[in-house]
Amino acid sequence: MSANRYGVTLALKEHLAAGNPITRLEAIIYFGVPSLTSNISKMRQEGWMVKSRKVSYVRVLLRINKVAVVKPPINLPINEIEMTEYWLEK
Repeated sequence: MSANRYGVTLALKEHLAAGNPITRLEAIIYFGVPSLTSNISKMRQEGWMVKSRKVSYVRVLLRINKVAVVKPPINLPINEIEMTEYWLEK
């Protein structure tokens, strides 16, 4: 299991290093990363300059739906929900 965990962590780092932002939802869907915040904390301890900001759930869904299909429940207030997005400062 540890080899697989290293693989998803490496995939996450490569995604961020390529200039792509990531949210918890994207980390789970794209890479199977169960705890994005712990991975981000470890990266910061290693010296990575990881920044964060709040973004709308709609924005995240638009990004995800370019590569996968995610349909939230109709009654979910997707315009009001915010998620934390992480990216690397250059």
